[in-house]
Amino acid sequence: MTDFTTYYENYTPAADIMTMACCFMFIFLIKVAYISKTKAFHFLKHMIIMLIWSAVSDLLFHISMNYIDDIPSIVIVGLRGLYHFGLFSILWLSVLYLKETLQIGRKYYKVYYFLAAGGFILLVIYELLSTFLKFGFYIDDDKSIHTGYPIFPFAYIYFLALIIIMVCIHGRKIYKWVYMGMFLSIGLSVLIMIVQEIHNQSSFTAASFIFPIFARLYLIHSNPYDLNMGAVSEKSFEDLVGYNYYMKSPLYIMSLYMHDFDGKGRKYPAMIQKVIRQFSAQFFNSATLFHISGGHLILAVTKKNNPEYAKSAQRMLDEFNRVYAKYKIDYKIVFTDSFDEISKENDYINFLRFIHDRISENTMVYASENDVIDYLNYKFISSELADINKCNDVNDERVVVYCQPVYDLKKDCFDTAEALMRLKLPMLGIIPPDMFIPIAEKEHYITTLTRIILYKTCKAIKKLSDDGFKVQRISVNFSIYDLRSDEFCGSIENIIRGNGIEPSQIAIEITESQSERDFELFKARVEQLKDSGIKFYLDDFGTGYSNFERIMELPFDIVKFDRSLVIASGNSVKYRTMVSHLAEMFNNMQYDVLYEGVENYDDEVRCVNMKANYLQGYKYSRPIPIEALSEYFERKAQ
Repeated sequence: MTDFTTYYENYTPAADIMTMACCFMFIFLIKVAYISKTKAFHFLKHMIIMLIWSAVSDLLFHISMNYIDDIPSIVIVGLRGLYHFGLFSILWLSVLYLKETLQIGRKYYKVYYFLAAGGFILLVIYELLSTFLKFGFYIDDDKSIHTGYPIFPFAYIYFLALIIIMVCIHGRKIYKWVYMGMFLSIGLSVLIMIVQEIHNQSSFTAASFIFPIFARLYLIHSNPYDLNMGAVSEKSFEDLVGYNYYMKSPLYIMSLYMHDFDGKGRKYPAMIQKVIRQFSAQFFNSATLFHISGGHLILAVTKKNNPEYAKSAQRMLDEFNRVYAKYKIDYKIVFTDSFDEISKENDYINFLRFIHDRISENTMVYASENDVIDYLNYKFISSELADINKCNDVNDERVVVYCQPVYDLKKDCFDTAEALMRLKLPMLGIIPPDMFIPIAEKEHYITTLTRIILYKTCKAIKKLSDDGFKVQRISVNFSIYDLRSDEFCGSIENIIRGNGIEPSQIAIEITESQSERDFELFKARVEQLKDSGIKFYLDDFGTGYSNFERIMELPFDIVKFDRSLVIASGNSVKYRTMVSHLAEMFNNMQYDVLYEGVENYDDEVRCVNMKANYLQGYKYSRPIPIEALSEYFERKAQ
């Protein structure tokens, strides 16, 4: 039994008041500063709330002890129980917080969870039973106080040991100074508890929890603003997306890209920085600006804090147009709601870049479900291309060869064709080249794909020949990226030789490059392979840049006139005369001319009159599986 004066005299309310003040300051800083919000932050936020709970309960408990004769004992005991419940909760939440922060794998995940949850439940049960069964803290009818066996020190030691074990085992994967900061904050808390015990004090128990909370808030979640623009980092944006997805709180996201500010050392002018600062604060409540890369900014707002976000976005856009009229800086803007498919993978940055790449300068668009579908397909195709490249299997069933037969006017038959690359992927089926070739070139997978297409084309030529069909040649498209490979010539010769066909049965199609380096490289490759009998096509003549001096230096066999020239020749006599003279010029220099994109009878007649040697297009056949060429090619004479 203990007299209540012992409790009161060894207690100073200043400690709990200071604790509450610190917690309210934490809440204020979380509100006005940018804090990196993750799933772990969710636990930290509740730790702050429970610390306020504990400090208030402890303060009221000690005040009520001063009026023990006037206040029902159940209220006093209840306040003490609430105080301990708050402290137990903080200890439990500390374990859950570390479990997330240290990214503990599934092997230990459940172990720590159940050790923490089990300890918390046992402590709460003990607290209740010790009061009702009167072997812990309780107050008799005569107002005498019984302390029983104090459980909190044992609870503190249990959770402290669990936390130290977690940090020691899993903390090495985090940054050294963060790791040390965690230990230092825990050490200060323990030191306060020891000093308090030595001086027979109980005032600073709740206050001791401030240090670990402050250390976590500063070391792990603090992310200062860019002082010039008020923007925070890409990592912070990912944290915001992850946190809001976890909390099921939708976002509204605005993405601005200005290529003028991309590149090393290129900074926003002071006036533009001022405008950006105003935009991030003027139109929305609690909006956060993120600087993703040189010219890429993202403004994100929580919809629940901005019920009229669409109207606010329109006002912002109107103001942006006014500012654009003054500064004339090229831009691309994308507005998007939260999409579960993107939020789940925390992939908005790549999603927004995907849309930016698809739109023209000085354009504003709203992302739709169709954009999400296109992006997910893009990601799936990218992953499949990466796997195809990794496997490097010339028989990969995902890469298929289609062909478009080419009509030979001199022979009046089909004995040549162009090989066309396709992907055949689960769920998506046949994928056209415009959906995957840009990805393959960007990610440097194109050389592997070209090697597979060349191999399968050679294999098909061998089979057609063995089956008795005439195969003059089939052309294969090569990228300038293929030519840059040191193994280019050797790889082609090995594949042709390995399939047992004549080199003259393969042609290489390539589009002219504007690069001087690529031209010299192409010239060297052509000269190296030309002697073996391989034919070369100049593809897409008539599109973009054409340098006749360079064309004359390269020993092409066939020049392919692009579909655009076929269309232009049908639009006016002037174009038709020009195209006809170009074709005649190439004929006179011993180049054959192939017109592609011949779609009807009028195209055919016009191209024949414009000195055509070969014709290719939908009039004769759409692209077909290479195995179906037997329906067009003639059999050899017996």
